[in-house]
Parts: sequence; C-alpha cells; structure tokens
Amino acid sequence: MRIGVSTDSGSGITQEEGKKLGIRVVPMPFRIDGQEFFEDVNITREEFFTKLQDDCDVATSQPSPDDVMKVWDELLETCDQVVHIPLTSGLSGSTQTAMMLSHEDKYEGRVFVPDDKGVSVTQRQYCIFATELAAKGYDGQAICDIINRESESNQIYIGVDTLKYLKKGGRITPVAAAIGTLLHIKPVLGITYGGKLDSYTKVRTTKQVREAIIRGLKNELSERLGDKDMNNCYVCVAYTDNPEQAEAFAEEMKAEFPDRLNAEIVVNPLSLLISCHIGQNGLGAAVIERPAELK
Repeated sequence: MRIGVSTDSGSGITQEEGKKLGIRVVPMPFRIDGQEFFEDVNITREEFFTKLQDDCDVATSQPSPDDVMKVWDELLETCDQVVHIPLTSGLSGSTQTAMMLSHEDKYEGRVFVPDDKGVSVTQRQYCIFATELAAKGYDGQAICDIINRESESNQIYIGVDTLKYLKKGGRITPVAAAIGTLLHIKPVLGITYGGKLDSYTKVRTTKQVREAIIRGLKNELSERLGDKDMNNCYVCVAYTDNPEQAEAFAEEMKAEFPDRLNAEIVVNPLSLLISCHIGQNGLGAAVIERPAELK
C-alpha cells in the first residue's frame, strides 16, 4: 500500500524541501493591506518581514478547502491513502476543516487527519515520522492513530525580541506592551500540551532567552518525557528572520544536548503565520520524542 503525506506551510517545510522529502505542502494564505499572498509562493520571507516592519496590516487565514482537496486528489492518483498533518488545532481551524473534509464520501477511508498539536519544526518532524511509518508498512489509519497518541510528546519554546506584534495581534494589552517595552522584557512562549501558545517565562536579554529555552527543554526531558539522557528524542531549532542567530544557537544546543538522536540539529524557519505574531529576531527550539514504532 502506498501512503502519501501532505501538510501545510505551518510546518516550515518549503515547496522545494517538500519535493525532497516526498511531502506535499499546502501554502497558508494571508492578506497584507488587503492583498492576498501565499507563503513560499508569491512572497519571500524578506519581503514579508519588510512589510511587517513597515507596519502593514497582516491578517492570517487557513488554506481553502479547494486548495487542500486539490493536493489530496493529486496524491490519490498515485497513492492508496493520504495522511494530512495540518498546523496544530490550538492555533488554527485547519485541523477541524481538514478532518471534516476527510469524511466526505470520496475521501472516507482514504484520507486521515491527525492533530499533531505542533507547529514549525515539531509539525515538520511528525510529517517525517509519517513517511517513515509508511515505509515500515503502516497504513493511513495506523499512522493517524500513532501521531494522535504521540501528539503531546513534543514541546517548542519561542523567545520574542519585541512585544510590538503580540500587542498588534491582541495577545497582550497595549498597557502591558508599553510597560514591558520600558522594562526591556522579552517573553518566552511555549506551544504546550494542547497545542496552544502560552507564556512560559519573561527575561530581559537575548542570552537569557536562550538559557530559558534550554532550561525549559531540559525540564520537559526529565520531568514529562522521562528521557533526560535523550535516548529517544530529537532537538530542533526554529527562527523568524535571523538564520545566523539560529545556526549559532544550534551549535550551543549541540553542547547542551550531546546525546540527542539527530547528529545534525535541524534549523528551520517558523512559518509566516507564526512569525507575524513573533516579529524580528524570534528564536525557538523543540524536543520531539520518537514513536515507539520507529525505535
């Protein structure tokens, strides 16, 4: 049985990388000053961040049902089943929409939609897990069940360099943003067990952001995952617009987590849908547990 895997650009997987990985990527749409764009299709990251810095009005959305179904239809021309892994249900309606579509007559029993409760590098890794499980002979339903079971076995922390975009998106009040800016506060956010973006801690320097992320991941490994020696976990780094900073952080993470599964730490951009709330110099990292079926 041949299994196709699809996702959306919330995973941080570009169209080019998707071709290499054998994963179809549905681009997430958004509007800038009323004009519609599609991530990694008709706007570059550099153009996006220029518009963000220029205070353009940015509104995000989920992919249209037609765009999602078009990818499924194309995959089903050569595949028996499809596993579609969208952005966490805690941040987007993409999961609920895709689940509803998968129950239409022509997709019932052929398209399976788990809720991986991930974003960026965590969502990306679950897409890779899906391809690996398919290669081991698991069918779409089994892969969906495994990802749903494992969906709380990942954690990503993201440091925010400016409060400007959290205020603009209504995630903090203007008063809190003004006070925080005066105090040079840099929040560190976590996408937690339910797949929602929550506050983890607050610091004042970029160095403290990195330290807080590392501390949070180590706590996850020892307290929740019970794998402080990292016998079964991957480490990944994510960023908004500063790849040099992210690569330097990855080198730091190699020393902090020497026993990780992946020799080279994956460094991938956060999706524009997330980046528009984080802004410039956003930096994050994640730990992701490998499913038992892939040990």
